[in-house]
Amino acid sequence: MLDTLENLFNLARERKKSPVDGSYTNKLLSDKSLSKEKILEEINELIEAVDQNSNKIHEAADVFYHLIMYLESNDVKIEDVMEELNKRKK
Repeated sequence: MLDTLENLFNLARERKKSPVDGSYTNKLLSDKSLSKEKILEEINELIEAVDQNSNKIHEAADVFYHLIMYLESNDVKIEDVMEELNKRKK
């Protein structure tokens, strides 16, 4: 399960280093305003899907993907986020 998330982070990092022409991932990584717009859109779609009890899994997957791309496009490292979460353990 966590391998899938790790693979997405690795994909984002690889695409930042070696862009692929026509890649949606590269478009998100290089256009910060698009990345921001998409994460906000996807979060709203997830909230709506939960409220309507439809497409929750699909929309949650979209949120994860777009959040990962948003974080990477803004140089927020998942390792730092995980460290912060770990500090919050009681």
